[in-house]
Amino acid sequence: MLNLDSLLEKAASVVIAGHVRPDGDCVGSCLALYQYVCKYYPETKTHVFLEPIPNTFTFLKGSGDIAQAPEEVWTVDLCIALDCGDLSRLGNAAKFFEHANRTVCIDHHVSNQSFADENEILADASSTCELLYQLLPKDRIDREIAECLYTGIVTDTGVFQYSCTSPDTMRSAADLMSRGIDYPVIVDRVFFQKTFLQQKMMGRALSNARLYEDVSCIATVLTPEDMAEFGALPKHLEGIASQLRATKGVEVSIFLYPLETGEYKVSARSAKVVDVSVIAVKYGGGGHVRAAGFTMSGDDPWAMVELLTEDIRKQLK
Repeated sequence: MLNLDSLLEKAASVVIAGHVRPDGDCVGSCLALYQYVCKYYPETKTHVFLEPIPNTFTFLKGSGDIAQAPEEVWTVDLCIALDCGDLSRLGNAAKFFEHANRTVCIDHHVSNQSFADENEILADASSTCELLYQLLPKDRIDREIAECLYTGIVTDTGVFQYSCTSPDTMRSAADLMSRGIDYPVIVDRVFFQKTFLQQKMMGRALSNARLYEDVSCIATVLTPEDMAEFGALPKHLEGIASQLRATKGVEVSIFLYPLETGEYKVSARSAKVVDVSVIAVKYGGGGHVRAAGFTMSGDDPWAMVELLTEDIRKQLK
C-alpha cells in the first residue's frame, strides 16, 4: 500500500489536482489531502488546483484555497492526482504533473492506466475518498478532514445506495461519523439540496427526455440554447444523470450537455447489466461499470444518442 507520508516527508513543494468538472469525490479527496499536508507538513509549499467547484461543496474547509492551474508552470517536488483516470482529465493541471519530480495517482476508476510514478488504484473502492481514508493514519484524521472524506463517499455512493457500496465503505463511513462531523447536514447539502437554478435545469432536462424502450434506456439533451436561457453552467447540472436512471424500468440513462469547446459532455449511468465504462472508453472517456463519462463531437446530440443506444443494444444482446 502507498505510503504517503514517506513521499511527503521528502517534498518541499506539493501540487494536488483532480479531474476536470470536479464532483464531490474529487473535491472531497483533494481538500482532505490538502488539509492533511497543511496541518502535518506546514513548511511544505502546497497548492490545490481544480476547475471551479460546485457551490454545494464550498462549506468544506480549504475550499477557498482552491485555485485554477495558472499558465505559468514551475517544477514541484511532488504532484498528486486524485480521482483522475488519465492525464488528460487533469486539464490545465496536467502540465504541473508532467514537470513534477515525482508523481502519485490515487484513484478508483476501473479505466485507470496507472500513469504516475506511484499508483494506488483500487477499482473496488466506492470512491477515491474511501481509498484515501485507508491510506491516511487514522490518528491524524480530524473533524475537518473527516468531513471532506465523508462528503466524497456520500456523493459517489449516492448515500450508500449504489452497488459500489461495500461493508468496508460502511465501516469507513462509520469511523468518519465518529469524529464529530454533522453527517445529516452533509448528506442534505451535497445530495438533496438543489438551488432554484439546479431545479430549473433538472426540469428542462426531464422535459426534453426520450425513452428508448427496446434497450431500456432514457436519454436527454440540454442544448446551448437551454443553457443560455437560464444562464446555467456545467456545475448546475449535478445529479441529472442519476435522476434519469431512477426512472422505473430503465437500465441505462444518458445525459448530454454542451461544453465551451463545442463538444458535448456525456454522462451515463446503469442499473445492473450494462457496463457503461466500456462505452466510455470507446469514446475516449472512462469511469466505472455503473457510472462513466466522456465527450463527443458533432452538431446533432440526438444523433449521438442513437449511436450510444446501439452500443447499449450490443451489450444487451
